[in-house]
Amino acid sequence: MREGHKHIALAGGVFAALVGALAALIYALWWRKNPSACPYGLRYLIELPRPYITRDRLREILVPQPGDKVLEIGPGTGYYSLPVAEWLNPGGTLEVLDIQQEILDHVMHRARERGIENITPTRADARALPYPDGTFDAAYLTLVLGEIPDQDLALRELKRVLKPGGHLVVGELFPDFHMVPFGALRQRAQRAGFGFERRLGGGLGYFARFRVP
Repeated sequence: MREGHKHIALAGGVFAALVGALAALIYALWWRKNPSACPYGLRYLIELPRPYITRDRLREILVPQPGDKVLEIGPGTGYYSLPVAEWLNPGGTLEVLDIQQEILDHVMHRARERGIENITPTRADARALPYPDGTFDAAYLTLVLGEIPDQDLALRELKRVLKPGGHLVVGELFPDFHMVPFGALRQRAQRAGFGFERRLGGGLGYFARFRVP
């Protein structure tokens, strides 16, 4: 009887695991077809390690300069925000934009803890950026573009607020539910008026840099 109970328990565990995996897959597919920002309550997901799209690689492809004015869309918990702000010193500023006030508050709290004073938070939608034309020297977003319901509009807005010659860097990483493949990104960026310049990484994770003519 005990052996039989073990088999039943094992079968039940396997079944539960399969049901859980199926539910996760269904949710992932639904979320991909219905893009939205990662809720603040799930911020642990954006605190995980990021192979292929490391901070060092971002610095290499973004090429931030002291004195630059840079925009980050969707800063998450500040994984990139804090070092980027430091790279922009002296004289540079980092604008972080998100639709969730909790995200912005989290980033600013971490910035204060590290004594970083050149970050400015703005709550807004990436599809309607509240900045004049030609405001920024560069902009970047990582694991964010696929969460925006209208990627083409967001890219056009980014081009509008960048200065002529300004750079846009997009980072994507597998297995993010909303990962934008490089080919699709390049097509959308070109439709928005960007020119492709450089890519770091491959199919599992990459940074791509585009330029405003």
